[in-house]
Amino acid sequence: MGDAVDALLAQWARERPGLDVWPMGIVGRISRLSRLFDRELKEFFAKHGLEHWEFDVLATLRRAGPPYELTAVALLRAAMVTSGAITNRIDRLEARGLVERVRDARDRRLVPVRLTPRGWQIVEELVALHVANEARLLAVLDVEDRDRLAGTLRALLESLGDTSLE
Repeated sequence: MGDAVDALLAQWARERPGLDVWPMGIVGRISRLSRLFDRELKEFFAKHGLEHWEFDVLATLRRAGPPYELTAVALLRAAMVTSGAITNRIDRLEARGLVERVRDARDRRLVPVRLTPRGWQIVEELVALHVANEARLLAVLDVEDRDRLAGTLRALLESLGDTSLE
């Protein structure tokens, strides 16, 4: 049967028979999977009254451990977005009562962002459901396939320098 990328590769084979387009098979599939996963996750979080990025910020703060706070710079590094985008995200989450900026009287330049009790509760309620949803998306893979795929993707990320959340 094949997937959409197989159709794309067949078109290139017809149009440029001497061109070895094997990289398109991998990068194209990763790109298409990314878009499909994004769509599925967007639908999942919408059912729970959140945007995917909102859960991402809340989960990042939750993973930090007590007191569930990070600086905007640390959130920026974890989210891989611009500083303007992270400021906007923090503003929007603060307006919803899910995070708060914690003022430090000793160092006014340092303004950590902390989960509110409501933000913490939302993450606690959704994280297991989120993991189950991701497992559903990957259900076609057996344990061996999952481990092999995770290792292969890890190798690609490491080769491109993506080795830290900082």
